Amino acid sequence: MELWNNTLENSFFLIGILQSSKCPGLVCATITFLYLVAVTSNGLLLLLIAMGKQLHVPMYFLLSQLSLMDLLFTTVVSPKTVVDYLHGQSIISFSGCGFQIFLILIIGGAKDLLLAFMAYDRYIAIQHPLKYMVFMRPKVCWSMVATSWLLASMNALVHTIYTMHFPFCRTREISHLLCEIPPLLKLACADTTKYQFMVYIMGVTFLLIPLSAIIASYLLVLTAVFHMPSTQGRQKALLTCSSHLTVVGLYYGAAVFMYVLPSAYHNPQQDNIISVFYTIITPALNPLIYSLRNKDVLGALKKLLGK
Repeated sequence: MELWNNTLENSFFLIGILQSSKCPGLVCATITFLYLVAVTSNGLLLLLIAMGKQLHVPMYFLLSQLSLMDLLFTTVVSPKTVVDYLHGQSIISFSGCGFQIFLILIIGGAKDLLLAFMAYDRYIAIQHPLKYMVFMRPKVCWSMVATSWLLASMNALVHTIYTMHFPFCRTREISHLLCEIPPLLKLACADTTKYQFMVYIMGVTFLLIPLSAIIASYLLVLTAVFHMPSTQGRQKALLTCSSHLTVVGLYYGAAVFMYVLPSAYHNPQQDNIISVFYTIITPALNPLIYSLRNKDVLGALKKLLGK
């Protein structure tokens, strides 16, 4: 099989959901709308948390970091998808593909770990309310965020370099919305079986282990909540936890499908829908899920509008 050199001049053709859709114009308009919602809602949430003194607590600090990650996550994908559609050709250079993989892995990995830290935050708040500000002091919160970014960066760098070192065939069509490891490996002209196992290990490490920690945290949280004497306190705790669990379910469900499920269960059309879900839809929904039912956030919004 003839190979082509992996140089900066080489390009891949992304055959994503727009190219396979019967109504690409409508899909493009939807992606544009969701991107604008994500930018507006996440940007507004970041502004409210920065300006609202009542939101200067660990839970909202971590939430602001989640909003930042969501904003970056969708920006890596949505603008290029829309611009490529308007230009009539979806092309990405070899280096651009590697850079997109790196960004997706670093932001996605950091988000995986941050969601686990947010579950720990809720566990401490409900199980140890009197010591909450001690356990979750600013130094600890910043360490959580730094750890998320650092571990994700190291993982992203290793996997990006190793993925892009493979020789690729002349069939340069990636049947996917963006450059990601699973669909790109299908173009490799070398045996990737061992490396696919390493990608599976990455998925287990950054998805299933944090998810297990989240589930364990919330089992302990729910046990504590149902023993609360105050009905109002119980309802408030359940409301906060349900918002977080909704976000976790939406994001982890799609990511686990993409990176943990064996390749035999994947098909391009299904993978395209899944990738749209966790790179475009969830970043738009997350701030709405957290804010619409949150009295503190709504209160801060009213104060901001009042000014």
